[in-house]
Amino acid sequence: MNDRERHEAGMTVRREVLGDAHVDRAVAGSDEFTADFQDFITRYAWGEVWSRPGLDRRTRSCVTLAVLATLHHDEELAMHVRAALRNGLSPAEVAEVLLQVGVYAGVPAANRAFKVAREALGQEAG
Repeated sequence: MNDRERHEAGMTVRREVLGDAHVDRAVAGSDEFTADFQDFITRYAWGEVWSRPGLDRRTRSCVTLAVLATLHHDEELAMHVRAALRNGLSPAEVAEVLLQVGVYAGVPAANRAFKVAREALGQEAG
């Protein structure tokens, strides 16, 4: 697959996972400074890794949620909580992933991730 084909495949997967509105905003917000980065993530994150047959999208979403929660990448975590729903996870399954984060990455990481996920899911604090 050449770079153009990889970009096209990546854009298809990116749109399916994140939704057209998100991708359209990212592309519209791209400029000379960020264009190469947008191309990079489209080709490699989406056109290479997310397109691989070794894991289904639900599983890739679980892994992505756990890593983003562990690293405290809140904005990306919120985006991928919404993407996880699009990939077939339920809110209860998102919570299960975050419980797993609590055990293996620490309660503070999970506590923060639950707050971000609750907001991304549009749920009220209980």
